[in-house]
Amino acid sequence: MRADRLLSTVLLLQTHGRLSAPVLAQRLEVSVRTVLRDVEALSAAGVPVYTERGRGGGIALLPGWRTDVSGFTTAEARALFSGTSGSDDPQRPAWESALRKLMAATPEGRREPLQRAAERVIVEPAGWRSRPRPVPWLAALQEAVFAARRAVLTYRSSGAERSSRCTVDPVGLVAKGGTWYLVGLHRGRPRLFRVERVSAVDVLDAATPADLPPLAQVWSALREQVERPRTSCEPVRLLVRGSALEVLLRVAEGQLVDEPALGALAGDRQEVVLRFRALPAARAVLLGFGADVEVLEPAELVADLVQTARDVLGTYRAEGVSPARTPGG
Repeated sequence: MRADRLLSTVLLLQTHGRLSAPVLAQRLEVSVRTVLRDVEALSAAGVPVYTERGRGGGIALLPGWRTDVSGFTTAEARALFSGTSGSDDPQRPAWESALRKLMAATPEGRREPLQRAAERVIVEPAGWRSRPRPVPWLAALQEAVFAARRAVLTYRSSGAERSSRCTVDPVGLVAKGGTWYLVGLHRGRPRLFRVERVSAVDVLDAATPADLPPLAQVWSALREQVERPRTSCEPVRLLVRGSALEVLLRVAEGQLVDEPALGALAGDRQEVVLRFRALPAARAVLLGFGADVEVLEPAELVADLVQTARDVLGTYRAEGVSPARTPGG
C-alpha cells in the first residue's frame, strides 16, 4: 500500500507541479504527517522532490524531471476497462490511480483539456433525495466475475421473508439507476440478483462454463422481461388542467409503457391518453392530483377512484374531522 501511495505522490506532483502537504493528504486520504514522511522516503530513494516553506510554498519535483510510470497494474487496467459507478465501487481507488498515470503520461501541452473535462463533468448515479444503499458484497462479486469463478450466494428474493443459498455462474455486473445487479445463470437459466439483497458470497474454485453468453445479450433479455407490462392495461383517457399537465407526465413517467398521447383542448383542460403498467399504478398516481385530473375512461378506473375517495372521506368522518371552513363561512 505504501509503495502505491509513493507512486501516487510522484504522479500528482508530476501532473500539478506543486501541491501543499494538506492538499496531497486530502488527495491520498492520509494525514499531513504521513505525506511528509513519504516525501522524505522519496528523497532518500533518489527522487528529486523538495519542499518550500511559507506562503505559496509546497512540495514539488525538480523542473524537467519525469519518470516512466505509464504501466498499469492488473487492478488499474481492469478498473479502466470495466468503468466505475461512483464512490461505492470497490474499484474506485484503482480507477483513480490509473487516471493519474494516464495524466502523467500525457504530454504537458495536452493535459489542460483533459483536466478541464475531469473537473467540468460530474456523474451522480443516484436520483434526487435518495440515499446510497450499502453494497458490502460488491467487491466479492466483482472478484467472482473477473476471475470467472462460480459463487454461492446467500440471497433474499423480492417478497421473501428469509434468505436462501443458491449457486450462480456469474455473467457480469450492471449498475442501473444507482443500483447494482449481478447477472448470472442459476441452474442454467438467466437470473437477475440485486446486490444489496446479498448477505454472503462464497467464491468457489470451480470455473464458470467456457460458453457463458455475452453479458449484453443476457442483460438485454432480462431487462425486457422486467420492463414488459405484467398485466394488460387499456388506455386511460384523462382531462388534465393545464397547470398540472407537466407535473403529471413527470410523476407518471416511470409507470407508463409508452409515450403519452395528447388530444384536444377542452377549456383550460388538456385531453391526454396514458397507458399505465397496471390500473393500481394509475390509481396511485392520479389520486394525488385531486380535481386537477378527471378520468374519462376506463369505467373500471373511474369507479375505483370514486370508491377510494368515498373510503377516505368515510375514514375522516369516522374520526370526527369536519371539513375546513373558509374565513367568514
